[in-house]
Amino acid sequence: MGIKLSPIDVVDEISKEDFIRNYLIPRRALVIRNMAKKWPAFEKWTFEYLKDVVGDKIVPLYDSSKADPSKPINASAAEMKFGDYIDLIRKEPTDLRIFLFDPIKHAPRLLEDYRAPKELMGGFLDSYPNMFFGGQGSVTFLHYDIDLAHIFHTHFHGRKHIILFDYKWKERLYCIPFSTYALEDYDITNPDFEKFPALKGIEGYETFLEHGDTLFMPTGMWHWMKYLDGSFSISLRAWDKSLAVKAKSLYNLTVQRKLDDIMKKNFSVKYMNWKEELAVKRAERALAEGKPL
Repeated sequence: MGIKLSPIDVVDEISKEDFIRNYLIPRRALVIRNMAKKWPAFEKWTFEYLKDVVGDKIVPLYDSSKADPSKPINASAAEMKFGDYIDLIRKEPTDLRIFLFDPIKHAPRLLEDYRAPKELMGGFLDSYPNMFFGGQGSVTFLHYDIDLAHIFHTHFHGRKHIILFDYKWKERLYCIPFSTYALEDYDITNPDFEKFPALKGIEGYETFLEHGDTLFMPTGMWHWMKYLDGSFSISLRAWDKSLAVKAKSLYNLTVQRKLDDIMKKNFSVKYMNWKEELAVKRAERALAEGKPL
């Protein structure tokens, strides 16, 4: 028995009533094929168009190497002109990614080209979209988003492999304490179950996004992503109505993140080793207790 991955539901269109009843309230993932086809971005967002709009702005790049214990979680590995990076991912495989690209800061014209799906739900953070770019073969490590928002993740110009897990599997996924990501020492697509036995029997979801596909990821859902082609995505975020979720989001963004950064700065490797050891202990305890119930 290994990891069981079920396909994510796929629809071309969906009504507000069906979406709320079958996906938003029960917090189930969904792929919507035609939502982005109504956006100007669907045909407009070519690589050349993005190069023209963003220009030669310098952007931070991230790779697949294990996080430096002395640096914040979003510390970049390198920098490059945006246009040069686009040329790179069009030409050849690379593990370099652009993470949390802010179109408001870098290219406000892009804000005119998409529409938040307010016909499905409310609570959208209209002024805070994020874009993500990756070369063929690059991987986004397994994590959940610190702000616990619902996410509509739309992909462009290529294919993307995505694996999701419900938040309830947090401990069994070897979540690093005081962080929102998993232990980086295993490959979720081919884990070593002898070394990481808590992964045995966990249940997740899998899908492959193509140009224009939109993935709805409910609050707190763990996600791992691999770019099968040089391509990019945009994430639109919406608040969950739960006051408890909002309170946890505020705690994560303020107390937890600040404390974690302070501990990394002052205790570096020793602190990271302690967190990884604790992640393993918690995973093994959850497995022994049969969690999640």
